[in-house]
Amino acid sequence: QVQLAESGGGLVQAGGSLRLSCAASGRIVSLRAMGWYRQTPGKQRDMVATITSGGSANYADSVTGRFTISRDNANYTVYLQMNSLKPEDTAVYYCNADITYRSGGVYSRDDRWGQGTQVTVSS
Repeated sequence: QVQLAESGGGLVQAGGSLRLSCAASGRIVSLRAMGWYRQTPGKQRDMVATITSGGSANYADSVTGRFTISRDNANYTVYLQMNSLKPEDTAVYYCNADITYRSGGVYSRDDRWGQGTQVTVSS
């Protein structure tokens, strides 16, 4: 009923840029914090960047100054602009959102994840 759909991943050379998008859909009542996380095989999923509904952003040290998170509250969308990409940025990137939604007349709050999008940075 409530889904997150990511797009924008792909293959890019080191030093290049990519922009990830994540759109939430369904019977959404409100979106609180949204964020991007990434994961490589055999490792835990790590926070890349998060943003509150008011626009306050937080970044992992490894991406500060290179990545920018933003959101469009009217369209339930969060973006991640990634510049100066490095091979170590290669990972599956996941969108996350704290969502309140309505289902069958009941309001529920949940922490939802997207399906992930692959980002590969070649050296």
